[in-house]
Amino acid sequence: MLIKILNSLSFAVVVGALIAGACDTTDASDRPNILFFFVDDWGRYASAYADPMQPSLNDAISTPHFDRIAREGVRFDHAFVPVSSCGPCRASVATGRYFWNCGSRAFLNGRASDWKGVANPYAAFPKFPDQLRENGYLVRRSLKTLGFTPSKPLPFEREWKVPDYHRYGLHVGEAKDPEERELRIEQTLAHPRLEMRRVLKASQESQKPFFFVYGTYNVHRPFVVDSGRDLWGLEPDRLAGLLPKSLPDVPEIRRDFSDYLGEVLAADAMLGVMLQELEAAGELDQTLIILTGDNGIPGVPRGKTNCYDLSIHAPLMCRLPGTVPAGRIVEDFVNLMDLGPTLLQLTDAPPLKGAEGRSFMKQLTSERSGWLDPSRDHVVVGRELHFHTARDGNLPYPMRAIRTPEYLYIRNFKPERWPMGAPYNLDTAGEDYDDLGDGPWRDLDSSLTKSWYLHHRNTEQGKRAMKVAIDKRPAEELYDLRSDPHQLKNEAGNFEYSAVVASFREQLARVMRRTEDPRLEDDFDRAPWVAVSKQSSEEGP
Repeated sequence: MLIKILNSLSFAVVVGALIAGACDTTDASDRPNILFFFVDDWGRYASAYADPMQPSLNDAISTPHFDRIAREGVRFDHAFVPVSSCGPCRASVATGRYFWNCGSRAFLNGRASDWKGVANPYAAFPKFPDQLRENGYLVRRSLKTLGFTPSKPLPFEREWKVPDYHRYGLHVGEAKDPEERELRIEQTLAHPRLEMRRVLKASQESQKPFFFVYGTYNVHRPFVVDSGRDLWGLEPDRLAGLLPKSLPDVPEIRRDFSDYLGEVLAADAMLGVMLQELEAAGELDQTLIILTGDNGIPGVPRGKTNCYDLSIHAPLMCRLPGTVPAGRIVEDFVNLMDLGPTLLQLTDAPPLKGAEGRSFMKQLTSERSGWLDPSRDHVVVGRELHFHTARDGNLPYPMRAIRTPEYLYIRNFKPERWPMGAPYNLDTAGEDYDDLGDGPWRDLDSSLTKSWYLHHRNTEQGKRAMKVAIDKRPAEELYDLRSDPHQLKNEAGNFEYSAVVASFREQLARVMRRTEDPRLEDDFDRAPWVAVSKQSSEEGP
């Protein structure tokens, strides 16, 4: 019924209802609105990132709305997540701190209840959206976003009807005929459309600029198998030769990426309707649009939960006419925990106390492309615990890494542990597991790709693939990106690179000491972070 009502209303009527009796937000403040479009599990995939000199999966897709933001604003080519795991990444973004200092939120499944009697740092840390609210912004969020306290709802919002959120492939894929498919497409787009209308109306009634973070999670698994082909025309065979070189280029994995990319296209369509609403309300050019994701592709070895580029290299595009000069590509390194300090500086709010992130206001507002600040030449990232029962004792797989233009250095603090989770029940893994907690490699989401590894692990091709991505890793890894952009040859044991390794080792140690990283004392292996389990399971070789 809601869709029929929406379809019967013209944009003019809707916008008129929004504006009637209210002041334009630009009259209330010269500060911009902010739409933070934060896509769960969205890696660096958009046609704006296609490079004719480096064939990639970006060549196979078209994302017109993402591309518009890049074309009419700035595209960052060296943006990285602080940790490739959604909860810890979001905590780091909200606080501007390294994830390892976020208390219970340093782990994906960290629970405040485990910290009874122990001070949980995260609870007391300021979050940048809260400071925006205290500095005169109307602050709103929807779906999977950040931890903060939204502004008090306005009276109309208590009666505002927002349709159910639908995950694109799972919902549209159930259509029985073309007519139902079109209806279901409109239903998936109704949620972002109505949420954007709600925020616009609240901003106008309150006469405050808004900060709105919208966190679509359709790009998160599970996907409908072959939805990329059936709903978006992404033929898996078109992806041949475009997959990351760390993965076997086989039909099953191409199908998996096709489905994933289909959900990326769906997220692009969701952004599109939000841009329509902003434009219809006359607020598009008064709104800073920020696009990014919280980690790389899930369910793929070397993707989500790792420190390789497939996992940590993030999309980042921003648009604000008059403030962000258009058509630029910036090469400076940006960690997503820099977002909060940047937005606070942009809006003349007090700086984020205790933040390790640095404002990239200069890069956002400069007229130039390229490398603007020589000091922005690296990021430090890492990970601890993702899936809570991935290893005996519920123990994490601790990593810290430094990414520069030339190198990727990774420190694996517990190389005796399984990086993607222990091979529990591997001998009975002839069939796929419906429950991730029943199977092996629990830091690797269930997927067509994971199934291929399970079924081919004893073939020659499978053994080679396992060695690259699933098997145990050495204490240190070093990849020379100038000759090895796909990060396949570990040079850490190569004498020619010994000075480089030693330099990165010391640089990482300095950062960990300066930030009082709990990993220095192995605190992450103990309570309150880990409630040690007595479970034990036979592990494979």
